[in-house]
Amino acid sequence: MTDSSGGTAGARDDRASVDSRLGSGAHALMRQNFGNIGNSQFLHVAAREIAAPNPPQVVEVASRTFMIRPGMANVALFETDDGLLMVDSGCAGDGPALLRAVRELSTQPLHTVVFTHGHVDHAFGLWAFLEAGERPRVVAHENLLGHFSRYAKTAGLNAAINGQRPGANGRSWPSAPEDFVVPDLTFRDTLELRVGGERFVVRHAKGETDDAAWVWAPQRRVIAAGDLVVGYLPNAGNPRKVQRYAEEWADAAEQMAALDAVCVITGHGDCVHGADAIRDELLTMAEYLRHIVRHALDGLNAGLRPDEIVESLVIPPDLAAHPRLQPHYDRPEFVCRNVIRRYGGWWDGYPANLLPAPAAARAHEIARLAGGADALVARARELAGTDLRLACHLAEWAFQADPCSAAAQNCYLEVFERRRDAEGSLMGKLAFSEPVQRVLAERAETIG
Repeated sequence: MTDSSGGTAGARDDRASVDSRLGSGAHALMRQNFGNIGNSQFLHVAAREIAAPNPPQVVEVASRTFMIRPGMANVALFETDDGLLMVDSGCAGDGPALLRAVRELSTQPLHTVVFTHGHVDHAFGLWAFLEAGERPRVVAHENLLGHFSRYAKTAGLNAAINGQRPGANGRSWPSAPEDFVVPDLTFRDTLELRVGGERFVVRHAKGETDDAAWVWAPQRRVIAAGDLVVGYLPNAGNPRKVQRYAEEWADAAEQMAALDAVCVITGHGDCVHGADAIRDELLTMAEYLRHIVRHALDGLNAGLRPDEIVESLVIPPDLAAHPRLQPHYDRPEFVCRNVIRRYGGWWDGYPANLLPAPAAARAHEIARLAGGADALVARARELAGTDLRLACHLAEWAFQADPCSAAAQNCYLEVFERRRDAEGSLMGKLAFSEPVQRVLAERAETIG
C-alpha cells in the first residue's frame, strides 16, 4: 500500500513517530484498533485537508452490501434500486476518498445517511458528498444534537485530551456551525426506513455515547453496528471522556444477538461473519460487561471505596480469553470505574482527599520525610523492577517535589516509559506518555 504523503516511506515515518511518542508497538496497536490511520491524521482528525495514509479498503460482505474503511472508522454501504443507504461517513479528512470509493461501487444516488453517533471519526466526512452535489436525507438519534453541542462547548478540552493540532482553518476540533451536518430526521427509540422497497431498522442503544444507533437490514441479514461492535473490549471506560453506558451496551449486544444476522459491519476493525460467530461475540460481550457492572454495584452497595472495588475485580478466564474482546484500547478496570462514576460521586472515599492539599505540597512533604527528592528517585528505580505501579507513585512524587531536578525528571521519564511499554491498552499508553509532555514543558520553562 501507499499513502497520500509519500507512500511506504510516509508509513514508516508514521510508525516511527507514533512509537516514539507512545512506546514500542504503539503504531501496530493503533493500526489494529483503527485500521487505516497514520500519524498526520491521528494528530488532525478534524482537518478536512488531511486524509488517511492509504486508499480505502472495500469489502463486499453480502450482495450489494459493502464495508468501506476510508480511515480509522468503517462505513457501511447498502445499494438498492432507488439509491444508496450509507451508515457513517468517517473523519473529516476521509470525505473525498470515501466519495471516490462509493462512486466506484455505484452510480445510484446517495439516498440516506445514518450516523451511528456523533464522534469525530464517524460523522464528519459527509461534507465532501454535499459539496459534490449529493443531497441525502441524514438520519440520527435525537441526542446527536446534544453531542454536537457538547463538542462545540468543549473543543479545547477535546483537542487537549486527544492530542490534536490545528488544521488549515485554525481549529483543532469541530466547533463552528459549518463543521457539523445537522440531521434532517431524528428518532427516539426505533425508526423504520424504506429505501428501494427494502426495510432498514434503525435502533437506539446507549453505549460509547448516549446517541448511539445501529442499523438492521433484515432482508440481507446484515447489521451495521457502529462502535457497539469493534472487535476488542468495548470502550465503556475511557478515563478522560464523558459517561459510558456498560449496562445498555450489554442490552444492545443481546438484542443484536437475537437476530438471525450473518454479518456485522463493525465500527472499527474486521467484520464478524457467520451466525454462530456473531452470537458468540455479542453474548460474550454482554456477559463480560454485566460481570463488571455487577461487581461495581455489589462493591458500592457493600460500602467499599472505589479503589477497593477496582482492585478486587477479576474477569473470569473464559471471558478474558475471547480473542475479539481483548483490552487493546480500553481496560476492564476503566469500565469498572465508569460504572462507579455513574452510580456514585467523584470522591474516592478517603477523607484527606475530599478537600486535599495541593499535589505539589503533598509531594514536598513526602520528599522531606523521605530525605529529599533524590531518596524518592533512588527508591523508585529500585522498585521499578519488582513493583512498577508503586514505582510510578514515587517517581511522580519526586518530580512534583522538585520539577527542576534533572534526576527527578529523568526518573519520571524512565519509570513511566517502562510502564507505558508494558501497557497493552492504547488509552493506558496515552496516559503513561504524559510525563514526557510535563518534563518537556518544565524544561522549556526553565530555558525560557
